[in-house]
Amino acid sequence: MNNLFISYDLNSPGQDYTKTHEAIKSLGDWAKVQKSLWYLKSQYSELQVKNTLWAAMDRNDSLIVVNATTNCAAWEGLAHPDVSQFIIDEWSK
Repeated sequence: MNNLFISYDLNSPGQDYTKTHEAIKSLGDWAKVQKSLWYLKSQYSELQVKNTLWAAMDRNDSLIVVNATTNCAAWEGLAHPDVSQFIIDEWSK
């Protein structure tokens, strides 16, 4: 089982959070930690969770799933390409 943290921004005006919340809840035991930060205990990997959630989101949204069990992460739509590269470069230092 994986200990996952999910953070997201739904960027379109008038976003309906229901699809994203229901997708998270369908993947395991969960807790809503903050408005857009969730903890998820799941059999699924960070990549599987990211893919499932991303399918429920708009392409201008952003999402990161951090696996605290394996020290891995997966993401989509981060603010700038440099952010992705920074995370990759710094992750295992």
